[in-house]
Amino acid sequence: MYVVESKGGAIACMLLALFFLGTWPALLTLLERRGRLPQHTYLDYSITNLLAAVIIALTLGEIGKSSDDNPNFIQQLYQDNWPSVMFAMAGGIVLSLGNLSTQYAFAYVGLSVTEVITASITVVIGTTVNYFLDDKINRAEVLFPGVACFLIAVCLGSAVHSSNTADNKAKLEKFSGDKEKGLKTTHDASFSIKDLESVDYFSLKAKAGTADFLVELENRRSIKVFGKSTFIGLFLTFFAGVCFSLFSPAFNLATNDQWHALKEGVPHLNVYTAFFYFSVSCFVLAVILNVVFLYRPIIDLPKTTFKAYLNDWNGRGWALLAGFLCGFGNGLQFMGGQAAGYAAADAVQALPLVSTFWGILLFGEYRGSSKKTYALLISMLFMFMVAVGVLMASAGHRKQ
Repeated sequence: MYVVESKGGAIACMLLALFFLGTWPALLTLLERRGRLPQHTYLDYSITNLLAAVIIALTLGEIGKSSDDNPNFIQQLYQDNWPSVMFAMAGGIVLSLGNLSTQYAFAYVGLSVTEVITASITVVIGTTVNYFLDDKINRAEVLFPGVACFLIAVCLGSAVHSSNTADNKAKLEKFSGDKEKGLKTTHDASFSIKDLESVDYFSLKAKAGTADFLVELENRRSIKVFGKSTFIGLFLTFFAGVCFSLFSPAFNLATNDQWHALKEGVPHLNVYTAFFYFSVSCFVLAVILNVVFLYRPIIDLPKTTFKAYLNDWNGRGWALLAGFLCGFGNGLQFMGGQAAGYAAADAVQALPLVSTFWGILLFGEYRGSSKKTYALLISMLFMFMVAVGVLMASAGHRKQ
């Protein structure tokens, strides 16, 4: 199997993972704003997310000779390593819950703020746990100042959301008195899945950042947010952050067996086998929850059916691409973490820098906002960049 051994190779994996993991949330947000039901999108996404893990395992995990002490992917599937497998699958479960929560949080809080808050919580909790699990191979005097910077970024992210919400409220208050008559609802008797799926987000005629734009967006999107409490979005965001902070330590335990759960003589799970089991559990939970949500939707989404999902091809290609990006991104993160330490690999939580770029470019986030919001946004991103640079500087080298 292929093993990343150098610090340079590990950083290259992290940077590529950063781009992939920062891009797939933008694709899910794009589909939601075009009116595609999140249940349909997430089921498509889950398929290719698992397929990416299988591809990685059958290629990189099968390179070179295999032995009992250093098995390749397929040979390791038959070994007695179930304690480590359970840790890997537990990591996949919490990641699935986190990703599912963020899909709904994007609509309420926005792509940029959701990613910043979840990523920062992930670093504050997950990186600290990984530092001790990795036997302190990362430089503490560099690592923990970086963690503190992420914590400051969380506070600034919440402030950005609050300020931007106030800006949007002010825009809508200035809108004409009959704006409510222009709002459509997905609960009308004439509603159909086809109508909801056929709209084109890019057909919005109003200028981004204006009240007209916000109303047109509300008419087209699948998750209706007008009149909903912002605490829903923040709750989902913080819940997702806690879930994300647990999956990397669980994967760390699966591959390095710090708690000595394996029987004597049984080799540790390699990254590719652990990632396979990790992705299988992520896939199973995602399918179960989203099939339930088809018939018992949450947050006032319309009911749909499995048949409607199978026939829904509008935007399916983007959803499948998002799954590939997330799958390959997670795989690269774990490959880099196994080489340089999972605490340093959490530098891929810089993904909000990529997501914010897509949010502003594709969705017009923060256009027409107040100077206060812009100042807070710039401060948040600056603190985030500092935090990521410091975290990467703490990278160590794991003894094989």
